Amino acid sequence: MKDEIVTFSIDVDDPLRASLICDLLWMNGIQGVEEIEAVEGSVTLRSSFGTSEHDTVERLTNLFGDWTPLLQWEVSRVDPTITETWKQFADVIDVTSTLRIVPSWLHASARRSQGTDIGIDPGPTFGLGDHPTTRGSLLLISKILRAGETVLDVGCGSGILGIGALVLGASRAHGIDINPASIEVSRDNAIRNGVDERWSVSIDGLDSITGRFDLVVANILAPVLIDLADDLKRLLDRDGTLVISGVLHGRFDHVVESLAPLTVAQSIEIEGWAALALRR
Repeated sequence: MKDEIVTFSIDVDDPLRASLICDLLWMNGIQGVEEIEAVEGSVTLRSSFGTSEHDTVERLTNLFGDWTPLLQWEVSRVDPTITETWKQFADVIDVTSTLRIVPSWLHASARRSQGTDIGIDPGPTFGLGDHPTTRGSLLLISKILRAGETVLDVGCGSGILGIGALVLGASRAHGIDINPASIEVSRDNAIRNGVDERWSVSIDGLDSITGRFDLVVANILAPVLIDLADDLKRLLDRDGTLVISGVLHGRFDHVVESLAPLTVAQSIEIEGWAALALRR
């Protein structure tokens, strides 16, 4: 079938490990994970990264690292409509009393005349907005951002954080991601929100980005934040703010240490995940 996509299923014999794997998948591009309970507490997790079997296996291997020998997964091809069923259960996401994320396929009546709505369709990328790290990051942006500031969205996925910043008053935002699908998806979302003339996106490495930004946002996993720490600091304006997430509440000291001399100015905890605002 021309439009088939690749799915994978992972058998996990420990419910706690299954929960951790779900969080890792969410942080690495997964929009929905089906959990199938089996006998004696074991769980099968099923989802998809896209259309390439080779890329799927490579991403799973890189993602789980030392856990790889402990996990078993199977890869198969299915009709893409099957993997879209999660959209039936998506709902409006309240970030604050006046800021909401509205899945683009919901009826127009879901939008409101007062407050700020950000319309998003994540497509095959990460970033509908319901994960705690995304909500925490966007909440901090809404508190910190000043009109006219420039924004860099590192690991932009659907573009929700950078585009959200534009909707909230940023003058310009640039997103980068390793997933090529982010280019088309985030551009579509920028058009959807009327900010496409102020949004740019690329799959360039962070080390190739030049200039400085008033606000740098990086909603990515802790090890990647540490690896990118020098570039994150390099790209931040002297009076700017770095917003990070993808770190567990109470377990981010090693990440903050890698970002010195930046220090934590504000923090938000949602469902065990932390979002931090750091300044010089």
